[in-house]
Amino acid sequence: MNQLQLTNELIELDQKHFLHPTSSIKEQQKEGPAAIFKEGKGIYVTDINGKTYIEGMSSLWNVHAGYGRKELAEAAQEQMEKLAFASCFSTFSNEPAIRLAKKIADLAPGDLQAVFFTSGGSEANDTAYKLAQYYWKLKGFPKKTKILSRKKAYHGLAVGSTSATGISAFHTMSPAPSPEFLHVDPFSAEDLEQTIQNEGAENIAAFIAEPIQGAGGVHIPPPDYLKKVRQICDQHQILMIADEVITGFGRTGKMFACEHWDVVPDMLLFAKGVTSGYMPLGGVVIRKTIHDDLIELAEGTLLHGFTYSGHPVSCAVGLRNIQIIEEEHLVEHAQTVGEVLKKQLQQLQKDISYVGEVRSLGLIAGLEIMKNPDTNERFSEKISPLIVKEARNRGLILRNVVFEDADTIVFAPPLIIQKHEIEKMFSILKDSFNAVLNRLDILSQ
Repeated sequence: MNQLQLTNELIELDQKHFLHPTSSIKEQQKEGPAAIFKEGKGIYVTDINGKTYIEGMSSLWNVHAGYGRKELAEAAQEQMEKLAFASCFSTFSNEPAIRLAKKIADLAPGDLQAVFFTSGGSEANDTAYKLAQYYWKLKGFPKKTKILSRKKAYHGLAVGSTSATGISAFHTMSPAPSPEFLHVDPFSAEDLEQTIQNEGAENIAAFIAEPIQGAGGVHIPPPDYLKKVRQICDQHQILMIADEVITGFGRTGKMFACEHWDVVPDMLLFAKGVTSGYMPLGGVVIRKTIHDDLIELAEGTLLHGFTYSGHPVSCAVGLRNIQIIEEEHLVEHAQTVGEVLKKQLQQLQKDISYVGEVRSLGLIAGLEIMKNPDTNERFSEKISPLIVKEARNRGLILRNVVFEDADTIVFAPPLIIQKHEIEKMFSILKDSFNAVLNRLDILSQ
């Protein structure tokens, strides 16, 4: 079978048998997969036809240590050969899960102490909501069940996490959000306070926030926002949950993004970067005071868990991945090259008049596309999907956000990216902008 035959076969099988997550079913059937990847190295991925791309999104914000890390493959192999799987139900345990829980507790800010492992971020979110509701029930406040979230937030697509997600497009597939979930203004502590007053603090279990909203378009909060939120939650006896699924493990130039604002949440959620995507893994870290209360008050069995909670291979890979992050100083590196990324964004803003607001912290960033940035006037049609597609054709993978009024391009390259690679990334992006704008004759709109 030659290369063309192999490609055509895989496209046909993909269209017939593979229902893709968060994808256009019609586009898949019409155009086939956007690319079929076969290998990755560093910040690059290569498709089955030999075309190489810069992975400007770390795939799904998660390949922190880069592609092709033999150390992580070896860690997985060693653990598989020794103990591929073991249940953690009924207090059974395994050494990688124990060691990783201790390591994450050491890395997490403040007195965050005990870890509940999941397979990913959506499960971590659903776990946090249930733990918060269970905690208040044990404390004698069974009516504290509601979860407050933010508009433009993304927390996953399980049943509970879909309800917490504050992007209306994700609520069209099934009856969501649940009435137990309410959404507040994404950057107004005053709106949070008012919502608590309206609903009654006695009915609210927790408030959840991404320190930086990722999939909603990379929105960075005002400097004092998270501290005000922490104070409001304390005042009303509401648990504060930080969703660090995207921002954790160095993405922003700190191990966890909430450290930028010197805030310690009651629960911290992680996934993605904990294994650099080499194995599925996520979890919830809870504060010592909550853990102590659970130990004292819980009776019988904690009736929550997943088959792969504390999976020994995933945890072994997580331990090795964190070791790489520490030994190669990738957190500090993300902060340093993040300044290069910021300057490239600012330069693009100067060079192309249709680039509006640019936002970045470490190696997570977003740029808005505007017809008139001075007046915030938008184009009649979204431009970012066209630019992202053009960039992909030119060998750069980015992501566009077009939910509601957004027309945004977002970035999250592997933490190992170097200065010259960021410059190459923006050179491709600038060429892609110009190609699309010229093709659309955008000045005549």
